[in-house]
Formats: sequence, structure tokens, C-alpha cells
Amino acid sequence: MPEDDKTKRRSFWEAAKGVLYGMAGHDMARFALKTRGSMEHLFILITMGDLLGIPILPPYYSLRLLPYVVPQISTWKRRMLRERDLTDALA
Repeated sequence: MPEDDKTKRRSFWEAAKGVLYGMAGHDMARFALKTRGSMEHLFILITMGDLLGIPILPPYYSLRLLPYVVPQISTWKRRMLRERDLTDALA
């Protein structure tokens, strides 16, 4: 019987933690991930902008950073060249 009470208490506290996270932390976590993604795409634009015809930095620096950026180039190009409308800003 005492073990049954322990499991009920533990499940109650797990549920309470989930609710508190949903109320307080989920929105902050989503915003942080969205901000991180925007910063990564901005960094790639600055360093690899010549792939889109935007020469910002000299190619020497872009070539030095290329090995770190290669895995993200295809998704970055797709995101930068995607057509956008007003509803994209709301998401």
C-alpha cells in the first residue's frame, strides 16, 4: 500500500511539473529556438551570401568557414529563397 501512495505522489508531481513547464517555460523555449535559428541563418547569409549573389564578406573568410557551414547550406538556401507572405510573420 505505501508504494502505491508513492507512485501516485510521483505521478502528481510529474503532472504538476509538466503543467508549470507548459505555463512558464514552453513559450520561452520556443522563442529561444526561433531566435537561435534566425541568428544561424543570418550568420550563414553574412558568410555565404555570395552563393545567392550578395557579396558581403571577402571570399577568403567564407572559404575558411565553409567546412562548418556545409551541412546547413541546402536548408538555408531553401529558407532564404522561399516565397513569403504576411502569415509567415505571424507564426
